[in-house]
Amino acid sequence: MASSTVNEPTRAPGKSELRNQKPMPDDRDESELLTVPDGWKEPAFSKEDNPRGLLEESSFATLFPKYREAYLKECWPLVQKALNEHHVNATLDLIEGSMTVCTTKKTFDPYIIIRARDLIKLLARSVSFEQAVRILQDDVACDIIKIGSLVRNKERFVKRRQRLIGPKGSTLKVRKVVLDTMKNIHPIYNIKTLMIKRELAKDSELRSQSWERFLPQFKHKNVNKRKEPKKKTVKKEYTPFPPPQPESQTDKELASGEYFLKASQKKRQKMEAIKAKQAEVLSKRQEERKKAFIPPKEKPVVKPREASTETKVDVAAIKEKIKKAKNKKLGALTAEEVKLKMEVDEKKKKKKK
Repeated sequence: MASSTVNEPTRAPGKSELRNQKPMPDDRDESELLTVPDGWKEPAFSKEDNPRGLLEESSFATLFPKYREAYLKECWPLVQKALNEHHVNATLDLIEGSMTVCTTKKTFDPYIIIRARDLIKLLARSVSFEQAVRILQDDVACDIIKIGSLVRNKERFVKRRQRLIGPKGSTLKVRKVVLDTMKNIHPIYNIKTLMIKRELAKDSELRSQSWERFLPQFKHKNVNKRKEPKKKTVKKEYTPFPPPQPESQTDKELASGEYFLKASQKKRQKMEAIKAKQAEVLSKRQEERKKAFIPPKEKPVVKPREASTETKVDVAAIKEKIKKAKNKKLGALTAEEVKLKMEVDEKKKKKKK
């Protein structure tokens, strides 16, 4: 496995620039001499810088996997067109599965063959043509980091590689971040440091100073969580005596008396043991078959209880009560109440006399 990155390195000034450069006065500070002025761009390498061209032809070739064949076949005319602008030939061999780039007599830039080599390497490693063709620019470079051999454990390798993958499958573009991630250092720490450096670079006063006091100091804590085994083995108590020697087959035959039997008798015993086992298995099968024909136990039928005479309702008595209630006027006294009232009135009259 490998991760391809694209970054923008600084480049030393070319010969054309040195020729056109004017001598600087000695009154300038050292900080001004070391810093690159804002908005400065290196002039492009032209044919005037190398009018005689190259002395010998240079070429590079690289292999590509089978699954990239369809994509390369489709975008190869665009690759040839981009390289022809720099006078570099490109050939695609589908039989051998290789790509080759070589210089021509018209090639004037000696470094363009290195950029063409990086272009076919990126195309072989599943980088799209739109991104890979940027390597032909002077201010763009690439770095292919092989991370397949950095972590032995496959599960850890997959988890740490997943941290490098950004939105839409784009990977992080700094080599240190990639290598530290494979060493179990999360990329967020390095990304935060890079963001702080980018902000400090904008300040002209802090360019020539040390940035260590502004950068965060992260302590690496590697806590190994030991996994407990599923089957815990309990150690036996130590004894100076060796374990007893297991009995051999001959010892077992001597103890049971089979050792002194003849071959025919031993054979007969084996056959009897086999028949006994067969009879036992056969009886178990027959019992299982008979279970299907055994009827289930029926629940006992519960007879309904006869209504007792005590609990029977007297319909005639209820009808008489209803008739009396209909004939009775609201607020009127019953016959018994009338008799009691008359007796009370007579007693009062006697007391008055």
